[in-house]
Order: sequence, then C-alpha cells, then structure tokens
Amino acid sequence: MGKNTQQSRSNWAAFPHANKAFEYTPDGLKKAWPALHKGDCEPFPSLARIKALDPDHPDPKAASEAMIEAWCCYHAGDFSRAVEMAEEVGLVAHTIANKASGIYADYLEDDESAQLAIYEEGMARAQSAIDAFPNDPNAHYFHAFMTGRYSQCISMAKALKDGLAGRVKTDVLHTLDLAPKHAEAWLALGLFHAEVINKVGKMVGGVTYGASANESMAAFEKALKLTPKAPIAWIEYGNGLYLLYGDKKLDESNEAYLKASQLKPTDAMEKLDVEYALKSIT
Repeated sequence: MGKNTQQSRSNWAAFPHANKAFEYTPDGLKKAWPALHKGDCEPFPSLARIKALDPDHPDPKAASEAMIEAWCCYHAGDFSRAVEMAEEVGLVAHTIANKASGIYADYLEDDESAQLAIYEEGMARAQSAIDAFPNDPNAHYFHAFMTGRYSQCISMAKALKDGLAGRVKTDVLHTLDLAPKHAEAWLALGLFHAEVINKVGKMVGGVTYGASANESMAAFEKALKLTPKAPIAWIEYGNGLYLLYGDKKLDESNEAYLKASQLKPTDAMEKLDVEYALKSIT
C-alpha cells in the first residue's frame, strides 16, 4: 500500500475496551477458532491452508505464522497492527486486512472521508483477491461488505443508480454458493433486500432488483440459526426489521438489539457490536 495510506493508519483510534480475555495466544486462538470464525467460515491459517490457497507462495510457513499473529491482533482490537501485518504477508492475508479495516471503519473512525478511503481500499483489495483466489468465499464476501459500507456512505440512492447494489447481491450469492453456512453473508443478503425495499419500495425493489421482504427475513433467520450467540446477527436482524417495517416492528427491533446487548463478547469486534446494540435500543 502507498505511503499515505500507511501514514493515515498510524493515526487510527485505539480500541477503547481493554479486556485480557480478547488477547489470544497462538495456541489459544487455534482452540477458540471454530467459535470465533463461525460467522465468516474463514479457515485457520495453517501451513496447509496457505499452500492450498497459493501453491506458489514463496514462504508458506512464515505466512502462516504471521497471519496467526495478525489474527491475534485483530481479535484483541489492534486493528491497525492486524492490517499492517496482513499487508506485509501479502494477498493471502486479504481477509485479515479487510475484516480489521472494515470493523475499524464501522465503529472507530469518525471521519467520513477516512471511512470512504478504507472502504475503497478494501474493495480494491477484495477484487484482487477474487482475481487471485476465485474459490475463496471471503474474497467475494468482503467485496460485498466493503461495497455495501461504501454504498451506505455515499447514500443508497446513489449506490443503486451506480449499480453497486447489484454487485453486492452478486458477491453475496457467490459467497453462499461457495460457503452455504457463511452466516455473515446471510446477514448481508438480508440487509440487501431490506435496504433496497426501504429506499425504492416493494414493487420497484422486487421488479428491478429482485428484492423481497420475505427473502430478507428468511436470510436473517438462517444467519440466526447458524450463529445464535453472535451479537451482529441480532443487530442486523433488528436493523432489517426497522428498514422493512419501521415503527410497526419497533418493539421487535428493540428486542433484537436487547438480545445482542446481553450476549458475552468473545473478541474486540463483538465487544463493539454489544456496545452498538446498547446504544441502538430506543
């Protein structure tokens, strides 16, 4: 990445919730991995995983070790260091870089121009990953994630006009073709339907974009079934209810936020999710 990007990352805000429970050792990370990554279906960065992803990688052992350390940084909330280490490893570490930078931009970056820059950088990184590793679900998922967040920043109306919503849907569906139990992709699909309908209505949304309230709810229910203990699953379900039904479903939306706020976070991202849920209850 360019010098300006690295300099701006040095100014990233620190994770504001110190918690020793989030500071995983490499062995602890491996043991906790199935629970920590149930939502994104990311494989543990073992030597075999690196070799399978990139058979021509010059030093898969060093890449594996560095990625494990980067993930430890991510789960502890050191998002800047996680991205830095991922970029040093290279494109095989795209998921770490995109997840860490995306969560940071969502929750800890107050400057909208800085957010946009992070999302644009993430879109480019994810597209490179799609080109290099077309069968990696998270290459497609994080392109959808970054594009979706970018769309929210520039306004969904402009995003729809520019065709970004269609790309989000394509990326998410591709993710689910490759990883049917990818709970975060199911959440993204639910939000796609809900946000389109919220902006253009059921009729135009259905005819033009294939958006459906029923499909939105079904996608959220699938995610909740896969990851019932993930705060983000309940948050996005609450968001979807309000986008689709407004005040008619306010109580149910608040119940979803309350459920999220009562779950015990397992890492920095989930702690930020829980804090967001607490603030969202109206």
